[in-house]
Order: sequence, then structure tokens, then C-alpha cells
Amino acid sequence: MAPSLHCLPVFFALIILVAADQQPPTTLLTNDSVSSRPNALVLLVSKNEATNLHVVDIQKRTPLKPVPLVLDVNGRSLWVDCESNYLSSTYNAPQCHSTQCSRANLHDCRTCSAQTRPGCHNNTCGLNAANPISGETAFGELAQDVLSIPSTDGSSLGQLVTIPQFLFACAPSSLAQKGFPPAVQGVVGLGHTSIALPTQLASHFGFQQKFALCLTSPLNHGVLFLGEAPYRLHPGIDVSHPLGSTPLSISREGEYFIQVTSIRINERVVPVNPALLNRRPGSTLISTTTPYTVLEHSIYQTFTQFYANQMSWAPRVQPIAPFGLCFDATKMTATQIGPEVANIDLVLHNRNNVWRIVGANSMVQPRPGVWCLGFVDGGSNPKAPIILGSYQLEDNLLQFDLARSKLGFSSSLLFRGTHCGNFFVGSAQTSAAKEEKHV
Repeated sequence: MAPSLHCLPVFFALIILVAADQQPPTTLLTNDSVSSRPNALVLLVSKNEATNLHVVDIQKRTPLKPVPLVLDVNGRSLWVDCESNYLSSTYNAPQCHSTQCSRANLHDCRTCSAQTRPGCHNNTCGLNAANPISGETAFGELAQDVLSIPSTDGSSLGQLVTIPQFLFACAPSSLAQKGFPPAVQGVVGLGHTSIALPTQLASHFGFQQKFALCLTSPLNHGVLFLGEAPYRLHPGIDVSHPLGSTPLSISREGEYFIQVTSIRINERVVPVNPALLNRRPGSTLISTTTPYTVLEHSIYQTFTQFYANQMSWAPRVQPIAPFGLCFDATKMTATQIGPEVANIDLVLHNRNNVWRIVGANSMVQPRPGVWCLGFVDGGSNPKAPIILGSYQLEDNLLQFDLARSKLGFSSSLLFRGTHCGNFFVGSAQTSAAKEEKHV
């Protein structure tokens, strides 16, 4: 018998409830649907004083856990130590010849004779992970797991958003034991490769392949922006413009080079062998794992002698390793941009395109009363004639625009009355932490 008319509303309501109950579950990136497709993401960066390395905490695994990683702008991937208590209910190791392995451009299959665990499965893809400090490499397992990262409007930390299947390398514990700060579990690579952090985030969230670095001393937190500008620092200054720019060259390993065509000190050209500055893919490698700028031996000798001549008014003192030129700090005047010393200009692809290095980035104080020129001798065969170290990058904004192969640079932000430690965290950090449990 057909249902009576007065029962029809109840009948249809039951149908709707049953249908709704049979729908597949929806995975939300955050409680806020707007945050599911952010224009930019952000990570705070701290400097370890003992090693001079920059470290980020990235939320990974299920349940989420902060994983401290060394920041390597040229690293090919994110890798972590999977032998030391890697616990996650969402860990997965893609099989050989899978789509994930193809995306990572991996074609080697690996076996593991030990007990099955994260980092040890048969018929998975193998890849090399590298320790940028010791130079050692190890063969690891391509893996995927949850990764969460704060979104941003360019001014402060926002809600966490999630990539459910972020690709990374599982490496042995021994790889993280040489040269790293205590508790660090691996490396986060920003190199121009298919599975580096910027590439995966841009692909997943649909923004341009672009990131910006703003490093600091150990006294503050720096910041890594991933995605679109603005990049605002207190007191409300958008440091994404104006920026100088120069072509960005990429090596076959995904490393970042620029072309420095000459060096000037106090507007005078340092007589460097031009053949050394005409190398390809570029004369100058940008590095976040090299503490101080390294110069090829002949460049270093000419550069330091020229600098000493320009600083003839300042009394010199016995050098303190690894530096070769040091001065009596009591005879120098302190300014907003560091000690008042000779400016160093890196002249880029044309003579009007100049990256200026002021006292705050050129001079290092290894002990009270002494300032040393923060450049070191790299010998006769360094990786590049000039390796720009992280000390020279501090309180400078560097924007890596991978889509346009362009590097934007601010020179010292101290000129603009701000610095890289001025990204607002405040209560937003608490808000982001609260969101973590809902992801």
C-alpha cells in the first residue's frame, strides 16, 4: 500500500538522511575553507648559534609532530631520519615504477633486508639524500606522509593547511649526525627539483613557483615565504618591493647561481681575474649552509688587500680564524647599518644593478673589541668562485622567482627601518597551534 499523504514528509526526510550518510567523507584542509587554497605559506626560521645553520620546524606525520630540519636553499628534497622513532599512521612508501616515482624522476628499485619499518620496504624507489655540511650522501626510500604548514596573508601566521601525501626521502640516522644542531632530524631542500618543498607546495595549492628568504641572527626568527607577495614586516612595510633583480641560473643539480661581473669597494673596482667571473652556470652560488661568503683563493687575496687599503684609517689586530683581516672595534663608529666601514658592491649583470653589502653583513665580531671581515679563503678549487654565505644574506630579502628565472634582492632592510625578525607572530602563532588539532 502507498504511504498516506501525511507520512510523505517523514518518508522523504528519511531518504535524504540515508543518502547523506552514504556520501564519501570530505577531507578538509582546515576549518576555514578559504584557507584551503592559500596564496602564500610561511615558515619561521631560527639560527643555531653553535653551528650557524638555519633551522625550520615543519609539522609532519599523523598525529602531527614538529620536525626540526636544516634549511638548504640548494637541497634537492626534504629528507628525514626515519630510523629514530618515526611513528605515523599515514606513512606510505610508493612502489617501484609508480606515478610518485616518475614524478621524482626515480627509476632505481631498492630492497631492504631488515625488519619492515618506515624507510625499509621492498620494491620501493631509492634516492640519494645529502648532508650539506659533511658532504656525505646515503641511499634512502622515497616516502609520502602528511605535511602541514601555516598559511599567511603576508603579515602574520594563519591557519595550518595540509598536503596529505607529501613526497620526501627516508634516510638513515647516520646522515643527520655530522655537523647538525642537536635534535635536527634532516634537511628541507628548496632547490629547483620536482620534489623540493617549493615545487610540491606550488603544485598542490596552485600558486606560482616563487619563494622568499629573510634570514636573521640567533636573536630573532627569520621567515621563509612560499608563494605570492606581499611580505610585510613591522611596522607594516611590504618588503617585496622595490627589489633589484638579476637572472637566476639553475645548475643540473637544481642549485641557484647568479652572475657577479665585478666587485667594488668604496665605489672602486677590485682587480679580479675576469675569467673567474665568467663561469657557467654563474660565478656566484647562493648558499644557506655556508656560514660566511667563500672566495676563490686569488679573489680572496686581492679582495682582502684592497679592502685593507680602503680601511687604512682603522687599526688592524691579529686575525681570528677563519677570518684573515680583523680590526680594532673600539676605533669604529656604530651605525644603524652596522659598523661604519667600506661598502662592498657586487655588480651583477649590468653596472647599474648592484647588491650592496654594508657593515652589518660584511663585519663579524668573533669576540668583544674585534671586528673581522666576514669572508673566508676557499682555496684554489671551491664549488664556485664566489659562494654567498648566510651571514651576508641576513636581513636581506631574497625572492626566488622560479617561473621567470629571476632573483629579486632588497640589499639590507636596515636601510628601510626594519629587519627579517620583524614578521608578526604574536597571537597568530597561538591560533595556528590551535588549528593543528583540527587538521
